[in-house]
Amino acid sequence: MPELRKDPVMGRWVIIATERSKRPHDFTHGGDARRGGPCGFCAGHELETPPEVLAYRSNGNGPDTAGWSVRVVPNKFPALRIEGELGRHGEGLYDLMNGLGAHEVVIETPDHDSHLADLQVAQVEEVLWAYRDRILDLRKDRRFRFILIFKNHGAEAGASLEHSHSQLIALPIVPLNVAEELQGAREYFQYKERCVFCDIVRQETESGVRLVAENADFITVCPFAPRFPLETWILPKQHGAAFENATKYEYHHLAQALRDALRRLNRVLDRPPFNYMIHSLPLQDSDSGYYHWHLEIIPKLTKVAGFEWGTGFYINPTPPEEAARALREAGES
Repeated sequence: MPELRKDPVMGRWVIIATERSKRPHDFTHGGDARRGGPCGFCAGHELETPPEVLAYRSNGNGPDTAGWSVRVVPNKFPALRIEGELGRHGEGLYDLMNGLGAHEVVIETPDHDSHLADLQVAQVEEVLWAYRDRILDLRKDRRFRFILIFKNHGAEAGASLEHSHSQLIALPIVPLNVAEELQGAREYFQYKERCVFCDIVRQETESGVRLVAENADFITVCPFAPRFPLETWILPKQHGAAFENATKYEYHHLAQALRDALRRLNRVLDRPPFNYMIHSLPLQDSDSGYYHWHLEIIPKLTKVAGFEWGTGFYINPTPPEEAARALREAGES
């Protein structure tokens, strides 16, 4: 029998469509056909990108030269521009502002043929430190209210370049999805005087049915009301509202958890396209105990169609308990 499940944070309903049930291995993808390098993100091609804003090097070379392990550059075709003022104004009932923001690319490795899941834990950790360093720099700009870190992997997930990279966009507004998640977490906290994400960590750890893996600082779970098959969350065990305020030990253990989760998804789904996003507190908000940062991974296995657009419901043919079991059985990296 199909089930309707309600997300405890967003209040969003999903349909677990058991009548059209698919086992996790039914979604085996086979990966995208690769064109191969080199490209503008490869070592030795630094002058093909805009000048770097951050790079980690151990050889003492100057900016925009080879010898880096992680490199951050402005997007060559940015969605938003960092120069200028907001220029808020109205045209009748319509509100407008200038397309102000920051749009950056985090090049995760100098090697064209390595994916994030292929890297060593220390290399993945460097990528996370690059995220943190860029957030800390951009949050000084009081025009920005929210920064999203996200990764599109594979053409079906929206990646236009195959060299492993992720992106950062700083916005002058808090997006609606973020505001709704914050509001849901705030209402739960006001009613129960507890963080909803801390309760999720506690319940999923105790029950184990949707738990995929855990380490000293993080659990990896398939959420109770997933929008998509094999949707996977990585949550800190210790409460914290902002990703950039995590400890060095947490970044190390997050690198372990992220690499492990991506490798498990690769084993079950044969290197699927995916998106991941870091959910973190807006820049100007203060932590009053209600919000809990985390990372969400969404394999690109199904399409959003008319029902989803028309209702806000999602139809998921794979129960999260079955997805978690398959990922557990995929074994540790």
